[in-house]
Amino acid sequence: MIAQKPPMGWNSWNTFGTNITEELIFQIADLMAEQGYRERGYEYLVIDDCWSLKQRDENGNLAADPDKFPHGMKAVADYVHAKGLKFGMYSCAGVMTCAGYPSSYDHEFQDAKLFADWGVDFLKYDFCNFPENADCINRYQTMSMALKASGREILFSACNWGREDCWNWMRSIGAHMYRSTGDIFDNFKSFMSIFQSQLKHFCQSGPYCFNDIDMLTVGMYNQGNVAIGKPCTDGEYRMQFSLWCLAGVPLMLGADLRSLNPQMKELLLNRELIAIDQDAECRPPYLVGSQCVGVAVEDKENAVEPLEMVPDQLLTFLKHLSGNEFVIAYYNLFQEQQDITCIFADIGLPYASGYGFSMKDVFTGEDIGVHRDYHTVSVPGHDCRLYRCSLVKCEN
Repeated sequence: MIAQKPPMGWNSWNTFGTNITEELIFQIADLMAEQGYRERGYEYLVIDDCWSLKQRDENGNLAADPDKFPHGMKAVADYVHAKGLKFGMYSCAGVMTCAGYPSSYDHEFQDAKLFADWGVDFLKYDFCNFPENADCINRYQTMSMALKASGREILFSACNWGREDCWNWMRSIGAHMYRSTGDIFDNFKSFMSIFQSQLKHFCQSGPYCFNDIDMLTVGMYNQGNVAIGKPCTDGEYRMQFSLWCLAGVPLMLGADLRSLNPQMKELLLNRELIAIDQDAECRPPYLVGSQCVGVAVEDKENAVEPLEMVPDQLLTFLKHLSGNEFVIAYYNLFQEQQDITCIFADIGLPYASGYGFSMKDVFTGEDIGVHRDYHTVSVPGHDCRLYRCSLVKCEN
């Protein structure tokens, strides 16, 4: 079954944009297979926009650009599969893709069959150049049907940027993951506002259909196609990756894995964080407390821009895991170091219960002992602390 847990993989767009080639995809496939990414669960290798010619061929089919992919897409899929990975591609619900290439509007069944024949396992389906008189929900339903009729099991990654309150209907039309936000950019304001915009919708995400808050920029350091704004610090990248894991959303890497520094590679391969994202119960995080809470306001002028930044905050989350375990997570959105306290009564574990938490640092693996009633931690500016917890009966 597809997408029983949040899908994981790599996508070409964030770093490479239009600059994609067969050689690049082969190099990334080799690296994912050889450097531990596949073993950690990153199984999809996805080519984004700009892979095709500007016109369909004489039979009306999409055609790979022979300069970029001289052996064709079937050969690329075969190479990716030979590495133990799954192969993903891109199209769009509009008449052209976001970069102006031919797209799948009114070609849904034809294109889905072609993708299946090539050996595609994942389709990212965007929303640019969509006719004003067309029905968004119906067109995503149509591609869902087309994929199911294709004869191949293909993950449907529906990317409509949150239009038409997509969290209310994407599961119903058969999508396996759905983009609920505008595009991410490689800066703190972008990823944090995207995460905050979906706090009330993560509960509409779960097995077989996950809220997708876009591809990760972890480790990019403003090198690549979405490099806008002030570069992220290592602490901010820790925040981004752990927030995505805490939310239980798809983990699609966007950095150039060939040049990733050791710290970022270690972060992206962190077993404890990935286990939180891939937990069998797929529960969303619960916002325990915050300070200086503001309101995110949608940018009505441009649907693909991130939401406005909310003010500085101290955020505390609880996430229920399988096996009667939990995660308590602290996020400091201030520039300066701050102490953050989680009062256990606020998460249903008052002192009178007679229970506390045995707590382990997710990043360091350090066992910090049993805490009862509350827990306070000092968190650097624009950074986070996460603890995996289990219930312990305490003596009075």
